[in-house]
Amino acid sequence: MILATADVTILGAGVFGLSIAFCAAQRGARVRVIDPNGVAQGASGGLVGALAPHTPDLWLPKKQFQLESLLLAREFWPEVERISGLPTGYANHGRLQPINEERLIALALSRIGDAETNWGDAAVWEVISASKAGPWAPPSASGQLVRDTLSAHIHPRQATKALGQAVLELGGVITAAGARQGAIVDARGWRGLLELSQVLGTEIGNGVKGQAALLDLARPGAAQLFAEGLHVVPHLDGTVAIGSTSERYFKSPDQTDGQLDDLIAKAKRLFPELRCAPVIERWAGVRPRAFSRAPMLGQHPVHSDWFIANGGFKIGFGMAPKIAQVMTALILDGEDQIPDDFRAAASLRRKNDT
Repeated sequence: MILATADVTILGAGVFGLSIAFCAAQRGARVRVIDPNGVAQGASGGLVGALAPHTPDLWLPKKQFQLESLLLAREFWPEVERISGLPTGYANHGRLQPINEERLIALALSRIGDAETNWGDAAVWEVISASKAGPWAPPSASGQLVRDTLSAHIHPRQATKALGQAVLELGGVITAAGARQGAIVDARGWRGLLELSQVLGTEIGNGVKGQAALLDLARPGAAQLFAEGLHVVPHLDGTVAIGSTSERYFKSPDQTDGQLDDLIAKAKRLFPELRCAPVIERWAGVRPRAFSRAPMLGQHPVHSDWFIANGGFKIGFGMAPKIAQVMTALILDGEDQIPDDFRAAASLRRKNDT
């Protein structure tokens, strides 16, 4: 399809750009997504997809925004599947985390009330016996686990492919090049943040490399696991993803190395269920991290007539449904619902304060 004129032009076909394109197209806007590399060829084409919430205590606007996005995801991703006819791998099966020190049991228990206050009846945070969770449970030195039902997971590669197809089904265009027309949204990931930093003369954001692996192990319907910084995600397609590293400095953005070998060895040591599962894919990519560590949304910091949606870092897929909603409202209606901590000025302020 050739789109003669676009109401919205989005630069970048990662999860932020595609989600905004999807919501704008649902509203009837003529959408063009431009990415010379194609759909989700960066961090959004990864393997892990853990949609995990912040703890329910010490409540902040960022946590409220994430909560609303995780709840919105329960309708957002099934709608993407309906329109595209493709799977996204989305499932809301919760998460298990070990409590490895006795003193931390009291802290975990105290958060039950925080979850009731801040999550309401949408999800549960509880402390359970590891024996109750069965063999899939992560080993716990205290014999206790935290279980929450707000956590969900998604298959990033499947989800972005489905998003792209849904945009096309709604009349949008995804192209390697084209005219920048209408409202322009910069969603170009880590390279876009580096370019901004160069233009501004100060580091507003950067890229953090992550490496992950996919195992041939079928545990569909099981909860995701998190322990010692490792995510274990049982995908619906009969694979299990493990990840990831966090590398601020790196030589190659998309090559795996010994750090992934170490991560795989650690995962198989921590989680007995993984020990005999063969590795079927190794992956590396660079995630965009704004200096504020929150997504960067709203008015573009360089082009006053542009918008920006970047800096998803480790929570991009979890934040995408709500980000798409608020960015579409801003672009099409002029309605600004963006928290102050998510604006580009927040990253500049954090940088200047250090």
